[in-house]
Amino acid sequence: MKRYSLTESPVTPTLVRFAVPLMLSALLQSLYGATDLFVVGQYADAAAVSGVSIGTQLMSTVTMLIYSVSMGGTVLLGNCIGEKNDAGAARAVGTMTVLFALITAVLTPLMLFGAKAGVALMQTPAEAVADTRSYVRICSLGLPFIIGYNAVSGVFRGLGDSKTPVYFVAMACGVNIAADFLLVGRFGMGASGAALATVGAQGLSFLAALCYMIKSGFPFPFSAREHLRLHGPSLRRILRVGGPLALQNTTIHLSFLIITAIINTMGLVASAAVGVVEKILSFAFLPPDAFAGAVAAMTAQNMGANKPKRATDALWRGIAFSLAFGLLFFAYCNIAPRSLTGIFTRDRAVIEAAAGYLRTYSLDCAMVSFVFCFNSYFSGQGNAVISMIHNMAATFLVRIPLTLLMSRLPNTTMVHMGLAAPAASLLSVFICAGYFLWLRRKREKTTG
Repeated sequence: MKRYSLTESPVTPTLVRFAVPLMLSALLQSLYGATDLFVVGQYADAAAVSGVSIGTQLMSTVTMLIYSVSMGGTVLLGNCIGEKNDAGAARAVGTMTVLFALITAVLTPLMLFGAKAGVALMQTPAEAVADTRSYVRICSLGLPFIIGYNAVSGVFRGLGDSKTPVYFVAMACGVNIAADFLLVGRFGMGASGAALATVGAQGLSFLAALCYMIKSGFPFPFSAREHLRLHGPSLRRILRVGGPLALQNTTIHLSFLIITAIINTMGLVASAAVGVVEKILSFAFLPPDAFAGAVAAMTAQNMGANKPKRATDALWRGIAFSLAFGLLFFAYCNIAPRSLTGIFTRDRAVIEAAAGYLRTYSLDCAMVSFVFCFNSYFSGQGNAVISMIHNMAATFLVRIPLTLLMSRLPNTTMVHMGLAAPAASLLSVFICAGYFLWLRRKREKTTG
């Protein structure tokens, strides 16, 4: 494998070159996730659609926790690459490997045997309980693949390489789509077939990436005997970023589950509508998420190379690209929302409810352009605590209370329910902007 410098070339082309493969990789992952919902929606009933959407949310909570920890490894490795510290980079890779192996050993049985309780806590509609349990249990068996792939991808990102993972995700996407149509469409296996297709695709993606990494080797001396262990200082630096991010993202995803549980009390149509919109937004959030990933990698390497201004330039450009897309998506969702919600289901009631929810929820695509990039900028400097603070404040002071309030008001529609997300993100934007200005004044005093 090669290392790629993010500290020398012009900022905008470098940011775009890193972000586009990230976006393509995430798009492919979302495609084979959306295929589950699409195929189930075409060949099964609303209960199966609800089961897949709720099960996906449960599994996404775990996936986000893993991604958060891998971000800590990406930042550490990026700092070492920027500093040209080969020994530190080798220790970072070894520590990440052992850490993720331990996480796998804990999370896999926990999710497998906790599926029944998780489905109950979600207030899953009675008609969808069996499908949801089946989906979660089968996907839990694939957790070692999810965890392993995130570890490998974290190493690639830390080295400045966002292109290589795209090839492995593309293979997985093809397998998942073919398996979905075979297991769900041909054999009528419903939610269980969708879960089996997903696990098979994830396994292929991880094993292919791992084989490539082993065959190619690292761009610095690495010895399994010497470096494959938990190195205390490296572990602390990984957890200093990954720990707060994991706590933040896990808590936020759990809050999404709480919100889903609240909406589930409104009935099966509302439950299915939320699943459809969440799947649509998983695509809409790809651009800001990709540019945020590029901001994190560029910030990590440039702070390691003592080039803070270049990191700040990457932040503003990341926000600009993300915001342009977010505003366009919001406008489209308010012009023709049914053209999107009708992709994932044929149920007219679900299409209408999802269209209303999407109209207001889509404003969040503009809000998160700021939030995602600010989070990555702060985390790339090794400071993820502020991201945890503002996200938890927005979630527990705005999003959950507002969702609960809306659900209890008379004549509430899904249009009203969608307002909670952008309102919560607006609070995060104010906190992030204030913290950024404080950091800038602090840096000016130090240098001046």
